[in-house]
Amino acid sequence: MDAPPRWKWLPRQGGWPYHLLLAATGMLLLGPLAGVTAAYMTFSLGFFVGGQVLAGLLGSAVTAGYGSAGKHGANYIQTAAASVASMSAMGVLVQAMVWMGLPQPPAWHLIAYFVCIGMFGVGVGMLYTPVLVDKLQLTFPSGLAVANILRALTDPSLLRRSIGKLGGGAAVGLLTGLSGERIGWLGAIGFSASTFGAGMVVGARIGVAAVVGGLLGWALTPAFVAMGWLEPGDPFRKITFLIALGMIMGAAIVDLALIFWRALPRARAIAAPDDPPVDDWRRVHRGRLVAWVILWAVATVATGHFLLAQPVTFLLVAIALVFVFALVNGISVGISDSNPISSAFVVSVVVMALMGLADPGVGLMAGAILLVSTSVACDMQQDRSTGWRLGTPRVLQFRYQVLGILVGAVLAVVFARLFMSAYPVLVQDQTVMKAGEQPAEWGSAMTYKFVGVLRSLTDDKPYQRVAILAGVVIGFAIELARKRLRPRSFVVDAILLPSPYALSFGGFFNLPTSLWLGAGGVAAGVIEARTRQDSEVPPDMSGSSLFGGGLIAGDAIAALAIGITGLLAAVF
Repeated sequence: MDAPPRWKWLPRQGGWPYHLLLAATGMLLLGPLAGVTAAYMTFSLGFFVGGQVLAGLLGSAVTAGYGSAGKHGANYIQTAAASVASMSAMGVLVQAMVWMGLPQPPAWHLIAYFVCIGMFGVGVGMLYTPVLVDKLQLTFPSGLAVANILRALTDPSLLRRSIGKLGGGAAVGLLTGLSGERIGWLGAIGFSASTFGAGMVVGARIGVAAVVGGLLGWALTPAFVAMGWLEPGDPFRKITFLIALGMIMGAAIVDLALIFWRALPRARAIAAPDDPPVDDWRRVHRGRLVAWVILWAVATVATGHFLLAQPVTFLLVAIALVFVFALVNGISVGISDSNPISSAFVVSVVVMALMGLADPGVGLMAGAILLVSTSVACDMQQDRSTGWRLGTPRVLQFRYQVLGILVGAVLAVVFARLFMSAYPVLVQDQTVMKAGEQPAEWGSAMTYKFVGVLRSLTDDKPYQRVAILAGVVIGFAIELARKRLRPRSFVVDAILLPSPYALSFGGFFNLPTSLWLGAGGVAAGVIEARTRQDSEVPPDMSGSSLFGGGLIAGDAIAALAIGITGLLAAVF
């Protein structure tokens, strides 16, 4: 029997008041906080940092009164909150519709479509969990980190210190975000607390590699103009984003080939003729799960066709591709912690184009199935890896993720329309802007990629295919060389032979964004080198990582507050 909680106001574990407390904390408090952070990052940068660490930390503050058993409650909270965050980031699809001049459907139509896709993605993710988590026992680095964090945060002293660092970063991010327009020199140097904070989270090896990519794109701009790939005055990312996408695909070819080469024999070795008894906490009713997947696949096609007027054929193709990419991306996340959801979107559009797709709007809505489903499915697998290490009941964790999808689907549309209303620069199509017109703070790299690829369906330019192919060759060659040489020194690993995944960031961003991302990574490296790090604390809980995450959250809240204030002032 569970021990009574330390604090009298806490409900006993297992009852409905207990689950109501956890669900409300994850869905209505920490979920929207992580969600606005994820949405802001996709609009400002084009990628987002998962909300697991933030939600795990703050959720542990709620469940600390349960002692060591509180780790399961904190896991439920972070599962719901992370689902809200990943769905909230999907508002970039609404921004892409605006950039392409597509008619805006009613909000509830989009919400219904996102809910159906999210529920389908949850089911597919759980369907693959026994293979990726239980049998292959892939690492899932973020899932491991969150499990370590939830174990470590049963220490009240460590919990207070960690929340203090996160809160300090949030305070600085909020202050700089609210006062940025009043402090002239901050605007003059293009400082962004969220970009700097993201650099502190991802580290110097990724941040510096992004700077190298950005500098290469800037230096090669005259050559691209001479080749006819750019017009004078165009930003270099108008072509380098295609090269960067190709680099990711080329590197993925190497990595996935090695992953399957190693994983398949391991799967044969682990597999047994007779499956051992399944622990109660891992037990899932497979028949109901298959029915869930079928139900939400049908619902996705139905809402896409009847509410959004999309052709059934391409919706079905997208549904089929999800089963491929949920497995491939799941293996990628399990091995390297990288979920190439943008690549899944782009490859799906290319596949559908080969089948005769010529309408960018159809490509966007069908590609949305890949984007949302692979994001949600890989979140599911990562969260289950955390639960696998903690022994958290799998069915309950599934239900918390479902609740997070419901809230996140609503916030995806709400945050998208709120940010675009508050910041008109977000509705301007950056793919047709000159270099001097590109907004410094709102890079929207993910939207830039999607719109750029979709536009190629109606404006075919052969050199774009050449750029993608060149990127594939470059990414393949670099990743093959890295696997062969195994660079260990920082100079080789981050500058001379950087990871194609990190190098590609420089192709997606404007140069100032890459520079601030790199600056944050270098600052984190210097801080960690001068600070004695507790070996028992996972890297996600390092002081610089927590402070950087706080900077992102604070800057996002500031942007939201300024936007809402401006809208209210305009109305009243």
